[in-house]
Amino acid sequence: MPVQKESRRARAVLYNTNNTVTMEPGEALGIAAQIAVTLAGFAGVVVVFRREAVHEWSAVDKLRLRLLLANSILPLCLCMMGLLLLTIKPVPPGIWRWCSAIAFIVFLFFPITMTKYFRRLDVRQVQRERDTRFVFYLFAILGIAANLLQLYNAAFVGVFWPFFTGIVFQVVTALFQFARMILLLPE
Repeated sequence: MPVQKESRRARAVLYNTNNTVTMEPGEALGIAAQIAVTLAGFAGVVVVFRREAVHEWSAVDKLRLRLLLANSILPLCLCMMGLLLLTIKPVPPGIWRWCSAIAFIVFLFFPITMTKYFRRLDVRQVQRERDTRFVFYLFAILGIAANLLQLYNAAFVGVFWPFFTGIVFQVVTALFQFARMILLLPE
């Protein structure tokens, strides 16, 4: 009987007053931070199991590694910032506005830096790989949408989910880069 009561109580924690499943921002940020750390670790695994050293990789492979690391570290930093602000008691009313404003600034400089590296690639090599160019522009468009959502949240709404959407976008991008580095043959 005590086990049954405890499981009912555990299930009740996941539901809000409208009887819908919810998750607290701190829990979501903690889980996203764990995923981001794992992805950063996978970048190390990718480097270790390649035959050649990183300085011998092609420019495209180096860009993929850079994207994997950046898209792991950025969401980790944003999660840690959000968790840090959640420790303030009482929780500041504008916490998600602040987080989205900082995310907007960070997300603004990230594509500028990555575009600079992308343009340094050998044009013939990029033209041979249509999928690399397509993926780069697809994620650029999605990144612009995520960044505009950060701006909208910072200026008008001030809720958690747009900020978390930016984190999820970065983590999904890192997952995609990890899969590409594992599945594609070295350049």
